[in-house]
Amino acid sequence: MSDTSLGTTTATEIDTETDEESADRSLGTETDNEMEPWITDVRSPILEAEELVVQYGDIQALQPVSVGLPEKEVTAIIGPSGCGKSTFLRCINRMNDLVDAADITGSLRFRGKDIYDDDVDPVALRRKIGMVFQKPNPFPKSIYDNVAYGLRIKGQTENMDEAVEQALKRAALWDEVKDQLDKSGLDLSGGQQQRLCIARAIAPDPEVILMDEPASALDPVATSQIEDLIAELSEDYTVVVVTHNMQQAARISDKTAVFLTGGQLVEFDDTNTIFENPKHQRVEDYITGKFG
Repeated sequence: MSDTSLGTTTATEIDTETDEESADRSLGTETDNEMEPWITDVRSPILEAEELVVQYGDIQALQPVSVGLPEKEVTAIIGPSGCGKSTFLRCINRMNDLVDAADITGSLRFRGKDIYDDDVDPVALRRKIGMVFQKPNPFPKSIYDNVAYGLRIKGQTENMDEAVEQALKRAALWDEVKDQLDKSGLDLSGGQQQRLCIARAIAPDPEVILMDEPASALDPVATSQIEDLIAELSEDYTVVVVTHNMQQAARISDKTAVFLTGGQLVEFDDTNTIFENPKHQRVEDYITGKFG
């Protein structure tokens, strides 16, 4: 691969849309004439899918998806349960490779390089494309070791204290834990645990951060903290967030992708356009609560 540093988050969860399982390995249908690839006109998108299809055995989880996601913006992915949101998200850093039944065709390019090429190391890729999951999943280690884990996997041995501090600061957690770095990450509150997982994901210095329902298990105060953090992270990272909460998508994102039943990406546009003047009636019906 052109960038040999491409490569992983330090913790993963695998599911086929609903089942969740942590693993320490990563850090209604449109008619034919309505279907079209939603390739955006953004300049030099950092991520580009073209005719991306995912099958789980006999089940087609993702219809052909063509889309370009902009750099250093927040893209929200919304849609009803089982519509392919998480499946698409997990294609972006090849998490679906860990699902035996998954068959992926088409292309998905990161900075112009197809991440499914034979010469791409998925582990290296996930260091460039980190991931945060719905349920906070800190390791049963100290706060310090949670954040340092990905750095050690990466082979970093110098300036570890500085790197851990920087990641915790970026995750808006440093001031709360700086005097107890030897405390177990499992002893933190739910919101703190999720920010610790974000710190762990950003410590290896990725370019993209994927988030799968990062606030759904949190209370309103912790959710607000995560949303504020997402806005701050987008200044330095490209952030892609799956959420069932449409109000949250409207608050935090620059772009929104709408997946509907059948694994179809029906519309992708500026978030304001999606919520105020969508092009498709089905999208408007979903957003206004007529179905879904």
